[in-house]
Amino acid sequence: MATKQCDEITEMVCLESDLQDGQMKEVEVDQNKILLVRNNGEFTAVGGLCTHYGAPLIKGALVGDRVRCPFHGACFNTKTGDIEEFPGLDCLPKYKVKVEGGKVYVTTDKKKLKKRVKKMSGRVPGVSHTVVLIGGGPASLQCAETLRQNGYEGRIIMVTKDEQLPLDKTKLSKAMNIEIEKVLLRQNDFLQEHGIDVWTKKEVKSVDTEAKTLTFSDGTNQHYDQLLISTGGRARPLQCPGAELKNVKLLESYKDATEIHQMSAGNKAIIVGTSFIGMEVAAYLSDKADSVTVIGSSKFPFQSSLGPDIGKMTMQMLEEKNVKFYTSNGVAEIRGENGKVKEVVLKNGEVLPADIVIVGIGVIPNSNFLKETSVEIDSRNAVVVDKFMKTNIPDIFAAGDVVSFPLPLVGHKRVNIGHWQLAQAHGRIAGLSMLNQQVVINTVPYFWTMLLGKSIRYTGYGEGYTDIVFKGSTEERKFLAFYIKDEEVVAAASLNFDPAVARLAEMLLMGKRITKAQAQSDDLSWLQLP
Repeated sequence: MATKQCDEITEMVCLESDLQDGQMKEVEVDQNKILLVRNNGEFTAVGGLCTHYGAPLIKGALVGDRVRCPFHGACFNTKTGDIEEFPGLDCLPKYKVKVEGGKVYVTTDKKKLKKRVKKMSGRVPGVSHTVVLIGGGPASLQCAETLRQNGYEGRIIMVTKDEQLPLDKTKLSKAMNIEIEKVLLRQNDFLQEHGIDVWTKKEVKSVDTEAKTLTFSDGTNQHYDQLLISTGGRARPLQCPGAELKNVKLLESYKDATEIHQMSAGNKAIIVGTSFIGMEVAAYLSDKADSVTVIGSSKFPFQSSLGPDIGKMTMQMLEEKNVKFYTSNGVAEIRGENGKVKEVVLKNGEVLPADIVIVGIGVIPNSNFLKETSVEIDSRNAVVVDKFMKTNIPDIFAAGDVVSFPLPLVGHKRVNIGHWQLAQAHGRIAGLSMLNQQVVINTVPYFWTMLLGKSIRYTGYGEGYTDIVFKGSTEERKFLAFYIKDEEVVAAASLNFDPAVARLAEMLLMGKRITKAQAQSDDLSWLQLP
């Protein structure tokens, strides 16, 4: 029975006895999906769909007062609706719950909001303090929003060499002809309302850390009081004769994605690289290009990161869509005609006709503009930061794919990881550090790849793993893989096995030790899967 009052609707959604402590249930009020949670005898209700891509949170992992999305790992507080782990920018709406006569009632308003923006301040005239964020990705945007959410009233300038406002670049390799409006992380009106200036098509050439001044490639300068370096990475170019020909493409921007889509349609596309970018682009083009050929240096795709069994499965998935693979191979030369690609010569001597070559062979951290400074850079070009995302220079912070940071999961060993979720986590910590709120980075890596409508999820840090324990099988395309190092589970990957990876991420975050014996056991009750 529903009761209506002004703009509110109250409905009885279940009996009090329907939920035990530590359980959740998806209910509907006025066609609004709501997540109802019971903890310590108390009922709370928040929006039922993840604010990142709208995944149903009922399929996720509930641990205490926090639910983790099964798709991409975003976490929300089930009492407040606040986002506590990324990806995604917004919080869940929160609803009133009343228990009366053994019945549970939930009250919603008629706005049916699926997301809630945290309260943010704006710029206050006369406050001259300036924070400059170099880079237009998730780390910069999250830092800017964290500053405003915590009452910062100075000037925020985000500087990006990109042509667009901050984008969800994870979509560019999965949907290459997507409209720009569908990939913008925030609209211009939102940024203006909260006093976040974005300077596009602007590249930093050098930094004077003594004078606290940036010099741009167009010769202009900008003073900063605090600086965030979040310049990400650039695609590693192919080193071979002919790599400079037209139609040899890297995927770095929205424009690149659009051009690759247009140039590949009905043509012969060759993709170099069998990791995440290369495989996602191959999957996307499989029904658009005349032919798709993938060249990889290892025997199977994803071999070092996900292992040969999962790699072989992904290769078979694409082969079923007529994608051809040349593995344990490489490009010796690209030959052209009138400045355009005509054919690719492999290291084994084979010659493949080609109209476009797409290169996805890794990234290099964008730190060259810092080479005249004293900012510490490691041997792999990454900016070194501490657990507060501070560099060795006062008032300079760094975040995202450009950094080497201490990961608690591996005893605070410094790592460089290019995950979207981590970049946001870094940006938040950097913003808090700028405001002298000493919060340490404590997050578990979580990423995903999407191939032909199938999503593989991954959590943890599996570098140096020595064994993989499978539940289910890659042949059935339904599995949970545990990565083992020193007799412990250090990471996991899954396909069609939700919410196992989300649950494992929570266990790793809490510092729980998971043994190889547990992973090998037929009894997975320790994972608490539904």
